[in-house]
Amino acid sequence: MHAYVYKSQRKADTYVYLAERDAFDVLPDPVRAQLGELSFVLDVALTPERKLAREDVATVREKLRTQKFHLQMPPRLVHDPLTEDWGTDA
Repeated sequence: MHAYVYKSQRKADTYVYLAERDAFDVLPDPVRAQLGELSFVLDVALTPERKLAREDVATVREKLRTQKFHLQMPPRLVHDPLTEDWGTDA
């Protein structure tokens, strides 16, 4: 299975995997509006043994099969309670 990966120019670290190149019509209108302009970045073969940096390849393959697209959002930041201001001047 091939995927065509596009980067959102509006939302940092947000990518769209498409089952067909430039098939933006599969994206729901609200999603498309939030992403803004998309720039092509990668044509990749999604084999079961392939490793992806931030996504599970099986999940991406399933979404491409059923929805024709997969949306990769930026990772959530983990809140470190030791970095917040505790209101002390010590």
